[in-house]
Amino acid sequence: MLNTAVTTGHLSLRNRAILAPMCQYALTEQDGLVGDWHLMHLGARAAGGFGLVIAEATGISPEGRISPYCPGIWSDEQRDAWARIVRFVKAQGAAAGIQLNHAGAKGSGIPWLADAAKSHPDAVRGTVPESDGGWPTLAPSTGVGELLGTAEPAALCREQIETSLLDWAAAARRAGEAGFDVVQIHAAHGYLIHQFLSPLTNRRTDEWGGSLENRTRYLREVVTAVRAALPERVELMVRISATDWLDDGWTLEETIQTAGELKELGVTMLECSSAGIGSFRGPSGPAYQAPLAHAVKQAHPDLFVSSVGGLHDPEVAEAQLVQGLDAVSVGRAALRNPNWPVVSAVALGDEHPAVSPHYWRAGFAAAH
Repeated sequence: MLNTAVTTGHLSLRNRAILAPMCQYALTEQDGLVGDWHLMHLGARAAGGFGLVIAEATGISPEGRISPYCPGIWSDEQRDAWARIVRFVKAQGAAAGIQLNHAGAKGSGIPWLADAAKSHPDAVRGTVPESDGGWPTLAPSTGVGELLGTAEPAALCREQIETSLLDWAAAARRAGEAGFDVVQIHAAHGYLIHQFLSPLTNRRTDEWGGSLENRTRYLREVVTAVRAALPERVELMVRISATDWLDDGWTLEETIQTAGELKELGVTMLECSSAGIGSFRGPSGPAYQAPLAHAVKQAHPDLFVSSVGGLHDPEVAEAQLVQGLDAVSVGRAALRNPNWPVVSAVALGDEHPAVSPHYWRAGFAAAH
């Protein structure tokens, strides 16, 4: 299963291994411009056999970034920098995806808190002060900083929400122009869309708060704006925290209901993660989030559903596919070994893994 091809919509993947988007914090400039590091990082995993390579959380606007060290796609120059990487990834036989994100209250952050205390002594809860290149953060509601572990954000007004939707659309348009095959909307891990979804962080009393219909409104608006801005050939994927694992938080049942609504708006792929708001209180161990994905897949069999988390063991990953998931996303294991799909396929007995032809010519088959 792991090394078998799969098709959904306009997308054909050579196998069912997805490189999960992982922040690299590799940029030293303030322009959000990717370069050689991202070419190497993503290109190596494409050559290493992944069917779909998804680039890390990429800011739809400067204030949408997780940190000053994260990439963006709010300018044509950024688009062109991504296009170079997309061409290389696709030349290795992989499909290319990008995760679009607005971090909300979790923006302007310092990803490595231990070192941050030395370089940013005035940082508040890991937030980069404006004097050091940070920015004021926004969220659906105020009073959520402690829950999110951030400085206290300001609440988005109607005009700012509407502006953000234009930013999502513009970012999606540029992603399509850069040649990406998949655009993934980040609606997980406590970032802005998740902040709208969860009643723990959404305390609004207008049309974006309160009921499930209202709390999911922003996600639906983002999906609508992004889908309209994308070429038809580009598949639209959403990564969602399927549950907060917290009392009175976002639930799996709400995810399942929302997934059906997202399908109607043009989403063809859904990746199930979890948590990101408050302290993690969920399970652990191999494939610990897979039951969430299976529940969504069972409710929506025509939706392409993948899981992420604890899937580094090839046999564990294979089992999730045999049980019905369409793909598995691998993160940290791929940092340790960019050739994870090839190694996994061989371990599962496949004699023809998706190895770069350059490696075959260099003697992979003989060594194998």
